[in-house]
Amino acid sequence: MSNAPVYYALAQAHFNPVAAMSKYVDQIQDRLRREGYPLFEPQQVTHLVVPGPGRAQPVEPQVTQVHQWLITRSDRTAGFILAPSAITYHTTHYDTHNEFIPELLRGLAAVHEAATLDHVSRLGLRYLDAVLPRAGESVEQYLVGGLHGVEFNAQPLYRLTESVFRTEIGPLVPMGTLVARVHRMTAPLGFPPDMQPSGLTINSKFEVKEPRAHAVIDTDHFVEGRMPIDMDKLGEELLSLHAIIKSVFRATTTDHARGAWA
Repeated sequence: MSNAPVYYALAQAHFNPVAAMSKYVDQIQDRLRREGYPLFEPQQVTHLVVPGPGRAQPVEPQVTQVHQWLITRSDRTAGFILAPSAITYHTTHYDTHNEFIPELLRGLAAVHEAATLDHVSRLGLRYLDAVLPRAGESVEQYLVGGLHGVEFNAQPLYRLTESVFRTEIGPLVPMGTLVARVHRMTAPLGFPPDMQPSGLTINSKFEVKEPRAHAVIDTDHFVEGRMPIDMDKLGEELLSLHAIIKSVFRATTTDHARGAWA
């Protein structure tokens, strides 16, 4: 679609933890710098770790500091987030999956060359699509009927629908998990708390700073399991993940919406 509604997308690979990742960052950054990602920003991120249930004694939540590194294009339209156990490729200027998916593999190859990874443990794609009706239109014209929410004689502030599916994909891991959410609100266009475009600039056509009735289609599809460092097979797995995301997008949106975005 020439007017695709994707305003943020990421592809991510988790791998066996590399405790000494800081030792390899210079080599990884130098390779990616030469391949079109010259900006470099070390970061320290705070995480709140909440212990799971089943412990004999209550354990207080712990605050931990995690190092990560942003390796970004000079125009800040796309880049990598490198961490000790993951690499993420993200963009605010998405074009097609044929250009998007190989970039994650580019980053993963740079990490593997430097740190000699053993395996990938999680592989995923996540897309945010902005449903911004044109003048005289409504969000309902863009979303299928099952996503319109409860009708009630009061001003709606926020609506959320969420569905979780088990999917059949491959070739490395046969089963995946798909989480499909639709957020509806009257507000500026924003991002979920767990999905911030660190270091990137927003595409100007999606800069909605005043309150406006809109929806966000948030689609997250991933697999977990021990996967070998085989770039061709990992690429096939990512294409399988994307094919189902594309099908869910069609099941979520109307013909009117896809015509507006064509």
